[in-house]
Amino acid sequence: MEFGLFIMPSHPPERNLRAGHEWDLQMIRWADEYGLLEVWTGEHHTEVWEPNPAPEVMMAQAILITKNIRIGSGAFLLPYYHPVALAHKIAFLDHISGGRINVGVAPGALPMDMEMFGSNSQQNREQFDEDLMVLRRMLETTGPFDHRGKYYSASRAAFEKGDLHGPHLRPLQDPRPPIAMAGGPGAVSKSLTICGEQGFLPISLNIAAPHLKNNWRDIQNGAKKANRVAKRSDWRIVREVFVANTDEEAWEHSVNGMMGRMYTDYFLPHMHSLIGSDGKALAEYFNPDPTVPLEQVTTEYCARRNWIIGSPDTVVRKIEELYEDLGGFGCLEVLGLDYAEDSEAWRRSLELLGTVVKPRLGHLTA
Repeated sequence: MEFGLFIMPSHPPERNLRAGHEWDLQMIRWADEYGLLEVWTGEHHTEVWEPNPAPEVMMAQAILITKNIRIGSGAFLLPYYHPVALAHKIAFLDHISGGRINVGVAPGALPMDMEMFGSNSQQNREQFDEDLMVLRRMLETTGPFDHRGKYYSASRAAFEKGDLHGPHLRPLQDPRPPIAMAGGPGAVSKSLTICGEQGFLPISLNIAAPHLKNNWRDIQNGAKKANRVAKRSDWRIVREVFVANTDEEAWEHSVNGMMGRMYTDYFLPHMHSLIGSDGKALAEYFNPDPTVPLEQVTTEYCARRNWIIGSPDTVVRKIEELYEDLGGFGCLEVLGLDYAEDSEAWRRSLELLGTVVKPRLGHLTA
């Protein structure tokens, strides 16, 4: 069992951009210090509570202040990049990190982002497919190619060692850094199906456990289509996690702290307002009990049913229960939140997770 940090990023509207960015970097320092495997940082353009349009900036700075943790985008929104430019950024980051880069990719799902870029969901999906194809060709191959597609044109000339001019940038990791995609709410996750097909790292977002089982089904179905075998050790699960000395202390810092405020002021209202392709409000997927009316899916309800909060003993038990319920997974991604005004409690939570909880879960081998 490994642990990671999933930074949306999440900051309250009153936090200025520099202060929020510096807090995220501090979380990454602690995650590295306490032995977490990886960190992912998101990209959003029109969400007030998720202000980071440039994950590569945080990735580059995180590389310089850490030693061991893997640094990933969570995710680059491919329709808003030219694949050749992004491939070169990824290759450069991979080298300066010493091969510690993960690459999360996504088509981008926020309606206001699409409107600002003059796109729509169908176009984003089409662009994503074409962009990913060219991006992989740039990262995984060395020979010349020429691509003339619907949305992108790209070419690479032959390049020999010793040439002074030409396409020389290649990733340090062979054949490329690991690629990941996140998925979650919805009857079927297209992103996680692609992970199964392509052998990417699948990341399930912080939905209730019964719906996570559907995520694993989608990963397996994708793998079967490509004659692959899906590995549970590759599967990442995002969860709200807070560890404290006692259950009562953990509840106070989480439900009555920034975790609770983020849910109440932003996340749950946002999920209630979004409707999936199956016609359900996305908030439905945070409810583990279909007999409970949607209006009862509150912050406190989610904290009791979905969050992993409590003393080390309680957190170990809850992780073991989730692991057993799902049939196993490889990495639990802690949702990184803005505890700048309660920083010692958050630091202590990461410390307890890495030094007390993790050693007690070595028997969970996926």
